[in-house]
Amino acid sequence: MKETNTWGHIRAATKGGGVLARSPFSHCPTPLCLAAAAPSGKAKLTHPGKAILAGGIAGGIEICITFPTEYVKTQLQLDEKANPPKYRGIGDCVGQTVKGHGVRGLYRGLSSLLYGSIPKAAVRFGVFELLSNKMRDENGKLDSMRGLLCGLGAGVAEAVVVVCPMETVKVKFIHDQSSANPKYRGFFHGVREIIRVDGLKGTYQGLTATVLKQGSNQAIRFYVMTSMRNWYKGDDPNKAINPLITGTFGAFAGAVSVFGNTPLDVIKTRMQGLEAHKYKSTMDCAVKIMKHEGPKAFYKGTVPRLGRVCMDVAIVFIIYEEVVKALNKVWITD
Repeated sequence: MKETNTWGHIRAATKGGGVLARSPFSHCPTPLCLAAAAPSGKAKLTHPGKAILAGGIAGGIEICITFPTEYVKTQLQLDEKANPPKYRGIGDCVGQTVKGHGVRGLYRGLSSLLYGSIPKAAVRFGVFELLSNKMRDENGKLDSMRGLLCGLGAGVAEAVVVVCPMETVKVKFIHDQSSANPKYRGFFHGVREIIRVDGLKGTYQGLTATVLKQGSNQAIRFYVMTSMRNWYKGDDPNKAINPLITGTFGAFAGAVSVFGNTPLDVIKTRMQGLEAHKYKSTMDCAVKIMKHEGPKAFYKGTVPRLGRVCMDVAIVFIIYEEVVKALNKVWITD
């Protein structure tokens, strides 16, 4: 049979990146079954501006849901064995707090964390998308190790810009409320007092520990999330992931990060408390905890932190993904 296709036909048929199947009647490729043979295409990138907005919204909602677990975790980490311990465990901490201050007592310090959680998540996701957009391959795919590096960069950025001053104020608030005569009357009064007494550097106590904690936190979380997303999507980079699966991946990523860096979180908390003056440096704090309280002290507050972080990461990733989907419909950036 005479072949009727020409290279002009081929060029026209393949315009736009289609892959041609071969006709059983010709040695030349034809447009037959182009749709079935076409590749899934390049992964859609998220604009950093959308990431900043979606991250901020996700961070604000998440902290309002999970703050009581953060309060209990911080109290247990500040409860030194040498005092002796004020709390016998999670239930006792919750019981004493509710008895002394009511249910609202579990939300002491929320304002300081809420004011910081919105910009923290905004910086985290904005920096991650900015870095990942530059590190993806020609198909728009981000491999696990590059996801780890982008997460590390996002964690360091959020630590320096937002987390350290926010966490310092939060820890001082919670520590202050557990004293017999609290001296901070509110968020802004507390910030003014901290700056008046210790200067602006007073809001940057424990910076080294915070950078180590946040950097490792986000490196671990984004590494796990990137790995699981790549596994789930397989060869289709634009395959949709429903919120339940996103939440499951996020909770698992959060759990891995808790077991990976809780010792750094304990050190950071001690370095930012009202008795931080006892420690000369991050290393000195670690040495003194080991010497006076033993290795178990580095995992104080692990259970409440595990509950909080798993919820935190799951909720943030779910809300973030859903907000980005909504923004993609009204904010065209392609």
